[in-house]
Amino acid sequence: MRVLVLGGTLFLGRHVVEAALARGDDVTLFNRGRTNRDLFPEVEHLTGDRDSGDLDALRGRDWDAVVDTSARVPRWVRDSAGLLAGRVAHYTLVSSISVYRDLSEPGAAEDAPVHTLADETVEGIVDAETYGALKALCERELEAEMPGRSLSVRAGLIVGPYDNTGRFTYWVHRIARGGEVLAPEPRDQPVQFVHARDLADWMLGSAARGVAGVFNATGPEKPLTLGELLEHCRDISQQAVELTWVDERFLVEQGVEEWSDLPLWLAPGVKQENAGLMSVDCSRALEERLRFRGLRETLLDTLAGAEPTSAAGLTPERERELLAA
Repeated sequence: MRVLVLGGTLFLGRHVVEAALARGDDVTLFNRGRTNRDLFPEVEHLTGDRDSGDLDALRGRDWDAVVDTSARVPRWVRDSAGLLAGRVAHYTLVSSISVYRDLSEPGAAEDAPVHTLADETVEGIVDAETYGALKALCERELEAEMPGRSLSVRAGLIVGPYDNTGRFTYWVHRIARGGEVLAPEPRDQPVQFVHARDLADWMLGSAARGVAGVFNATGPEKPLTLGELLEHCRDISQQAVELTWVDERFLVEQGVEEWSDLPLWLAPGVKQENAGLMSVDCSRALEERLRFRGLRETLLDTLAGAEPTSAAGLTPERERELLAA
């Protein structure tokens, strides 16, 4: 295919470009030219700015497929899809499972209610609810501009090389360092995530087949718990590791923030509102050929290709304080 990637130089976008090149696709990138600008010298680079509305480089051009990894607000989608609707066959938008209004219970499917905004012109992402509402509006704009030719991918936690969020990466690297590791109860809490390479492969394959609609896209295919995930991290660490499981209520009382201080942890017994965040229904995507590489490969890829960041996880000092307490 002739593929236009809106973004393409950060995390998932990089994987989309790599996957497209591996397929033999003809790839064009459109972005501001500020992030990792030296990547992919073998492909065409177009420069513009969606926030300011500068899409001139896209005018008069034709592609078979668009993969939009960068849209944050509905105006961006309305502008790009409106401009390209008559010149592309298919448009894929990377959305989020954060669109769902109620994630207190497991099993949210694509027809579940989504967040809304009283003022739909708001563009600042204030919190998770605003982020989800804006993504839902992006989906709506895309379907309005390209009905029956658009794919909205409600991704869960995306993991693997180039991950700039540090969330999944925290656990892989923390356990690889060895020693006593603070692990949050409940250890049977479900976890979901998708390797960026698996998501990129599926999106491009879906575009080639003309798949349209809205899909939850995360994994793995078989249920996985936080306890099982951390045990697998220990298995690949080649270090002496002691997992110390700590009561979730104690952690909340100590001011530990779910998801940020301890990534993937939802404190579901204390904070019910997000208890189903990592147990959404992905059966539609599985029926449409979404597949996942093995967990061991995903963990090793993350260990080798993604660096931890101070934006996610406990500092060593804070972890020691909590373990002592």
